[in-house]
Amino acid sequence: MSRPMNRRILLRGLGGACLAAPLLSSLSDRGAKAAGAPPPGRLIAMFTHYGCVTTRFFPTKSHGPLYATDLTSKTLAPLAPYVDKLLIPRGIRAMNEWTSNLSRGQGNDQHLQASGSYFTCQPVTPNSDKPFSFELATKFNAMPIGRSLDHVIAEQLSPSGLPLYLRVGNKTETPSTGISYAAAETPHPGFGTPSEAFSKLTGLFQTGAPLSPDSYAAARGKSIIDLVRRDLDTLERRDMSRADKLKLEAWKALLDDTGKVLSPQCTQAVATALGATPMNVEAGSVVPADGDLLTARITDSLDGADVYSAVAVLAAICNDSPVVFLNYPGNYVYKGLGITQDSHNLSHRIENANMAGGCLTGVIDLLLKIDAYYAQKFAKLVGMLNDIPESDGTTALDNSAAIWFQEMSDGNAHNLNNLPIIQAGSAGGYFKTGWTVNVDDESANLSTGNSEAGCDEMSVPSTGTDPALANAPINKYFCNLMNALGVKAGADGFPAKNGTAEVSRYGRYDKTEDFVHGGTAPPMINDPGAFDALKANP
Repeated sequence: MSRPMNRRILLRGLGGACLAAPLLSSLSDRGAKAAGAPPPGRLIAMFTHYGCVTTRFFPTKSHGPLYATDLTSKTLAPLAPYVDKLLIPRGIRAMNEWTSNLSRGQGNDQHLQASGSYFTCQPVTPNSDKPFSFELATKFNAMPIGRSLDHVIAEQLSPSGLPLYLRVGNKTETPSTGISYAAAETPHPGFGTPSEAFSKLTGLFQTGAPLSPDSYAAARGKSIIDLVRRDLDTLERRDMSRADKLKLEAWKALLDDTGKVLSPQCTQAVATALGATPMNVEAGSVVPADGDLLTARITDSLDGADVYSAVAVLAAICNDSPVVFLNYPGNYVYKGLGITQDSHNLSHRIENANMAGGCLTGVIDLLLKIDAYYAQKFAKLVGMLNDIPESDGTTALDNSAAIWFQEMSDGNAHNLNNLPIIQAGSAGGYFKTGWTVNVDDESANLSTGNSEAGCDEMSVPSTGTDPALANAPINKYFCNLMNALGVKAGADGFPAKNGTAEVSRYGRYDKTEDFVHGGTAPPMINDPGAFDALKANP
């Protein structure tokens, strides 16, 4: 009579090596995929707060082919080397804009509404119809009534069903800065340091703990099946039941299949080239004495923010997390840039976040310095993806959509129309690249806004963009992204896990005016479908 296999021996011989092996979470999902399949779709989103100096950000041309010269005199100059792989969708509005007279959204808070509704396209709750109230529940703690885009996409694409959400700079989030929601009123905490995400990703790096021998061998590229070969041979010689033999064969097949389907780019050499090494990750997780983790130098080519990007790219190309959101911090002091004021305060053109007072001397130059830093970080992220070759002469960037989203357009006006959005990569050929595309009216002279209005010692100027301009709903762009990545919808056009149709609807509303009073209007998507003008083959 055969003896049952000792579970602890099985776990020691197989499970231990698997858990130590890098990039092998959710093995069963990956093992079911066919070897040789095309690279999976990936979305890496970088989100920054308080908008930008739009007059220096946007190329003068709003519709037509892009050339490097369109970018060189703008904030986007660091992206000039990748101009052929860029897409700048112009004329887009995000939902739920705060206004003092409740004309275009709820009355909670300028930032809470913008962040909470940005990727959900849902109202926040509890609602406030008092735009200048400081009630704790509505001003500081209201949250959206639905999931955010990263969770909607990851449900269908990620092996774990969850996105990789990185809080760049490891600051505690509030509803005014948080963007990732796993469910209604349920913020997703994600990871605050690169080491947390790297540990989850690889199973190799634990702060203060050495690598195990198997982990070290795996990191050097030894296959998992070889790592457990000795234990496998021992187990196979044991007298075991037929059921246990079948389990063992299933484990062997799973390990073998996984080794075949993991991307050839998913290697230790690529991780090292990206800068996603234990040493860099540890250094990028320690806040320096001045408190400015983002600009702190880790190596000659990486700063603290770049380490987050390196981990994000590694997760994406290994299909551990094909949906990655990097949320840069709000209320941040970029001391490494020679700035001593909080980024939120500066966005108001003054030294505090109030709505009145005189302009800070040289404030536009300080804002431009922050904008330029963000552009450099996005260009670094894009370069990381572009340097990884994939099949048929493509790169990881070609098979991805890397997007820089901003909370609002102008940080003083808090306007959500005329949004600054920059995309790199065609997501496998779905998107048109090398273009700026005005999805609102296709005019080539769309306003760049009014961010550089003159300041004097008595008052802060009126900035922003005329609310009659650039109002194409961001919901449609989100439909583009989901369809590009292969997300499916139900018969009603809304994304659904077991759907078979293209996504044509997203969110509760696609008109910011419908958000007034916090969702009392019936749910309505007035303009369903994606933007055909953004497609390579409309």
